[in-house]
Amino acid sequence: MRITQHEIEIRVRYPEADPGGYLHHANYFIYFEMGRTELLRANGRSYKEDMESAGRFIVVVRTECRFHRPARYDDLLRLRTVVARVRAARVEHEYSLFRGDELLAEAKVVLCCVDKEGQPQRLPDWMLDEPA
Repeated sequence: MRITQHEIEIRVRYPEADPGGYLHHANYFIYFEMGRTELLRANGRSYKEDMESAGRFIVVVRTECRFHRPARYDDLLRLRTVVARVRAARVEHEYSLFRGDELLAEAKVVLCCVDKEGQPQRLPDWMLDEPA
């Protein structure tokens, strides 16, 4: 993977917030997946075409998130996704979610590449390339 850091903007939508107007904690992980998907796209890749069609799937094996400040309905957020570590069958991403310059949450997700039966597989060579 060539680009190892990517940012996207996300506006908190009404159904993503709890009755108090705060972004529900489960939706942070949806945002993190959006960040991973857009990082792939920034590298000219598609999960559907470049992974699933080759019989490879990426599964989450570990997550952690530290919440510093709450996000609220209609906030415009900036999510930074970073490839922190790549091993033969695993990739680790780190995330920082901001409202303006204010850090709201930090997270790490460890993913494993598997086949249709769930057996670990080597990541594709294009994911194992060293950054430019």
